[in-house]
Amino acid sequence: MLRKFLFSLSLLSVSAAFAEPVKVVTSFSILGDVTREIGGDKVEVAEIVKANQDMHIYRITPQDAKRLKNSQLILLNGKGFESNEFVKAAKAANVPLLNATDHIESIHHDDDDDDEHHHEHEHKHEDKHEHAHHHGGDDPHVWQDPVLMKQYTQNIADALIKIDPANKDYYSGNLKKYQQKLDDLDALAKKSFAAIPVEKRKVLTSHDSFAYFGARYQVKFMAPQGVSEESEPSAKQMAEIIRTVKRENIRAVFVENISNPKLLNRLTREAGVSVTGKLYSDALPENGSYVDMMKHNIETLSGAMK
Repeated sequence: MLRKFLFSLSLLSVSAAFAEPVKVVTSFSILGDVTREIGGDKVEVAEIVKANQDMHIYRITPQDAKRLKNSQLILLNGKGFESNEFVKAAKAANVPLLNATDHIESIHHDDDDDDEHHHEHEHKHEDKHEHAHHHGGDDPHVWQDPVLMKQYTQNIADALIKIDPANKDYYSGNLKKYQQKLDDLDALAKKSFAAIPVEKRKVLTSHDSFAYFGARYQVKFMAPQGVSEESEPSAKQMAEIIRTVKRENIRAVFVENISNPKLLNRLTREAGVSVTGKLYSDALPENGSYVDMMKHNIETLSGAMK
């Protein structure tokens, strides 16, 4: 009888060891990568918007809706990053749903901020297909601050533990290791910018997705577009940016991997400066990780300011 009981226990152990991974769907590539790091081999992650793709213009497909319904957990960024259409499809899937930015204090963009940020944050495009992004309020680009990403990753781990409590220790262990990588990124950024006077930490880039990075490391970012690529600056705002670039002698000028460079190229032409290089804002590079992306941005930005 004891032998039979032990054999049954061994079968249970084998069954648990080879249990199917938790099916997780994330809205975009950065969130997908971080979820894989925390979930390890206990999760199967699929992101809807892939590397080098722009969430701002992405349209949900029937295949996406099916993938959402077949998942066990859906992770969104939140703070208006996903379109109304995207959020509606995620809720319709009727599976557990989490915003990774929960409990993180937002940088808030008001209409009165136009003079400071040199662009309008309020979108003026039509919302015929429920495709609007509400970046006019909370800035969703939390991932640009590795310190805030500690809460972001904690939220992901908590969601996985709730779905799969048997592997709590596994997820918690991965979280601890990953949060050390976030501490290392923060240390790298502080060291990289320490030798650069604050008055020289000025950058012109395609759209305003680096406010959290700027707030953390005292870097002033200017952008002809708002926090969404769909917003267009007025002629008055363009003229003001050009005057500022010339007046403050800004030479760190970057296009983003998801951006249409036409607007920035026009601006740099009129301001008499050249594009310095590429930054990664709302999507990972092909075959790249979040940590790789942040290291690239930190080293590229600090190098251009020296």
